[in-house]
Amino acid sequence: MSAVSAFLLRRRGRGWHWTDVVTWIWLISGVFLMFGPAVWLVFSSFKTPAALAEFPPSFLPYVTEQAVVPGYDKPLPLYNVAMPDGSTRVLAEVRRIGIIGQMVDPKQPGEIVKANIKDRTPVRQVEFAGGNYTEPFQRFDFFLFLRNSVFVTVVATAITLLVNSMAAFALSKYRFPGRTAVMLMILATLMVPLSVIVVPLYSVIGTLNLFDSLWGVILPTVATPTGVFLLRQYMLTIPDELLDAARMDKASEWQIYWRIILPLSAPALAVLAIFSVVWRWNDFLWPLIVLSRKELYTLQVGLNVYAGELNVQWHYILAMTVVSMIPVVLIFVFLQRFITTGIAGSGLK
Repeated sequence: MSAVSAFLLRRRGRGWHWTDVVTWIWLISGVFLMFGPAVWLVFSSFKTPAALAEFPPSFLPYVTEQAVVPGYDKPLPLYNVAMPDGSTRVLAEVRRIGIIGQMVDPKQPGEIVKANIKDRTPVRQVEFAGGNYTEPFQRFDFFLFLRNSVFVTVVATAITLLVNSMAAFALSKYRFPGRTAVMLMILATLMVPLSVIVVPLYSVIGTLNLFDSLWGVILPTVATPTGVFLLRQYMLTIPDELLDAARMDKASEWQIYWRIILPLSAPALAVLAIFSVVWRWNDFLWPLIVLSRKELYTLQVGLNVYAGELNVQWHYILAMTVVSMIPVVLIFVFLQRFITTGIAGSGLK
């Protein structure tokens, strides 16, 4: 810990130089810009619908305290009310008519006190609405959406690694006429957005009868030009002498690929796995096009269930968005050490 603090408090010279101040401001601003929205999302996911509708919004999940008043069926919200004599009383609101609130003292509920809404402030406390996380699992099909997303992500990532690594192996270790042209054609597809090829993909999926099937979501996205280029650039760094030695030992081309190329390409495969998980897990447009049955919805499409025409259940959407972020964050944390190695070895600068 002392080494970390010494590094963070390091300065130019004995005193504070202006570059030290600028550096600190720049770094602190960057931390707020990067992590501020994520922290806001997490805290907002614990707010009630009323707290989310407040303006100006609050950072912490505040709720108005309530009190059980004799003679009233429901608990009444409490307010700090500024009285005409300058004192402040804690009163409960019975009803509101325009800008006038009819208040009662919880200890003396027989007397009605009228107060202008500008002369009162709610008595609030921090309270985390855990029901935002539990109710979607109990009342909705969130577990089903989660299972579908896990299946699509895992299967699509496995097939992506297999298909792209085989293509990269052929384009990096075999010499044949037109190899460069094929690679250029693959790279050219990087400039083609999904919205351009949606109609052809839709026709292909319809011909194969893959509508309303998770395989219709998986198969069209397994071959990625980014993955082929990333793996090819990394495999070019593997010496060809290893492959020649394996061929002299009577190893087949499949054995060379499976037992030599894939183990040596593990850092690049880890990078592509991270990218593939993020792509598949966060994909919304293509599953929305292919799937029409609710029991087949993936997580991102299923979140749209909470957004109706007249009512948007933001508290559920924010909570389930946090849940959907957890697997991606965990995968990145456990595999992030391969990112630098894989990208540096693949020649991407």
